[in-house]
Amino acid sequence: MIVHLQGEVVRSDRDSLVIQVGSIGVKAFVPVTTARQTRVGDAVFLHTHLVVREDGWSLYGFETEMERDFFILLLGVNGVGPRMALSILSTLSVENIRQAVFNEQAELFARVPGVGKRTAQKILLHLQGKVGEGGPLQQAISLMDVDLQVLEALTALGYSVVEAQSAIQSLPRDASEDVEERLRLALQFLSK
Repeated sequence: MIVHLQGEVVRSDRDSLVIQVGSIGVKAFVPVTTARQTRVGDAVFLHTHLVVREDGWSLYGFETEMERDFFILLLGVNGVGPRMALSILSTLSVENIRQAVFNEQAELFARVPGVGKRTAQKILLHLQGKVGEGGPLQQAISLMDVDLQVLEALTALGYSVVEAQSAIQSLPRDASEDVEERLRLALQFLSK
């Protein structure tokens, strides 16, 4: 099992990176947000999960162990394959997923391209007790409710979940916890 890889990015596509590891180029599928932030020549360290199927092997890479753990949890949902799990993590942050599960908001998963209402409900049911309050992944996650409110406000204004998530991730770490201030900063990011 390949649990991580480290090397230099030699190619960056929309949802994958080719990383030079020694004399080998390894293709790793990554969340869109990771691919956007990474440039050719960057040194990267990815936590990985190898998916072996009859028709081939695919390596999926994540910036944090927490993202990888959520990817693996999502693969346990009936009807969710690696591509859909990656799409979910490209659209929603780990913190948003946890909040959606804790607040029983299946509709947040249904906003992800390719995820229908029925699959969204399955995801919610599968993750309950695993990522919510008291779940084993809780201690490593700390999403403020305000970010979920900002996400909902931005989607209500017509922005996609992907655009809204990108704007929220662009907020400075020391930004105010006030919903209106965070929304203002997110809108500034989106207007660029």
